[in-house]
Amino acid sequence: MNKLLAIAGGALGIYIVIVLLVAVIPAIELSQAPAGPGVTALTPLQDEGRQVYAANGCGYCHTQQVRPLDEDKPFGRPSAPGDFAFQTPELLGSERTGPDLTNVGNSKPSDVWQYIHLYDPRAVEPESIMPNFKFLFDVVPVVPPGETAVPVPEAFAPKNGKVIPTLQAKALVSYLLSLKQSPIPGFSTAVAMGTATAATPPAATPAPAPTGYAYDAAKGQSLFTANCAACHQASGQGIPGAFPSLIGNTAVDDADPTLHIQTVLHGAHGVVVGGVKYNSAMPPFSGQLSDTDIADIVNFERSAWGNHAKPVNAADVAAIRAKGN
Repeated sequence: MNKLLAIAGGALGIYIVIVLLVAVIPAIELSQAPAGPGVTALTPLQDEGRQVYAANGCGYCHTQQVRPLDEDKPFGRPSAPGDFAFQTPELLGSERTGPDLTNVGNSKPSDVWQYIHLYDPRAVEPESIMPNFKFLFDVVPVVPPGETAVPVPEAFAPKNGKVIPTLQAKALVSYLLSLKQSPIPGFSTAVAMGTATAATPPAATPAPAPTGYAYDAAKGQSLFTANCAACHQASGQGIPGAFPSLIGNTAVDDADPTLHIQTVLHGAHGVVVGGVKYNSAMPPFSGQLSDTDIADIVNFERSAWGNHAKPVNAADVAAIRAKGN
């Protein structure tokens, strides 16, 4: 009997030591980490959305941790302890049936897109296997004052009535849009396995924009897919009532590229395209894409889907960027 107690006690002791080393002590250390650059506490609405996120099992399919590995680079820089200063316990997740959401507030910044995606993911991502969350929405015959109907594409919209988000949907979207990575000063990611290295000091003055720029079609399409296709769709057709089509778009197919470049650089909100007003906000890309990158995107849009407008180069983008918004 004493031997059995000794064995059981020894096993329990080993288990406690393992738990302390693997879970408890790291959790205590992580909770004491100072907030990273740009990391702020959640608002009450965002905190409620975090609870909706957890209650509906979003963490079963989506992670919120970017590992220092090559395959994680599309999701952003590797996560750091300071990123989670105000979110305890952390909703890191372990499965990626769906994409990582660490930086979704920057990669998918449109609340309209988020609402449509929650109502029926196939409306914006045709190959998505994510279940719909229609129970987070109400279908009403008349939109109440102060509410805005979600412009669900006709093929996915209810036959009668308008779709409006419930408070839970608003909270969840508010939380998702708060998930943004901020740059860490002095940090860059090396090519091999994402090893952290000291960042190269920025040049005192930017290099002059190249002239006679040759359009890189493959890069333009790749940049469009990564930054624009979620809203405007890979087909360029957009989503009626939510995101305008780029096919024959007056700004995209105009001989003067000024408005087109300005829109990609500085974003847009409440624009009228083809007689339809689009209330969804397009984010600016001036802070995350170079003049060459924006020229590649603009040229792809101006030459795809039957568009045939005058090409631009990085110098054109640089000149409009210098003028400001």
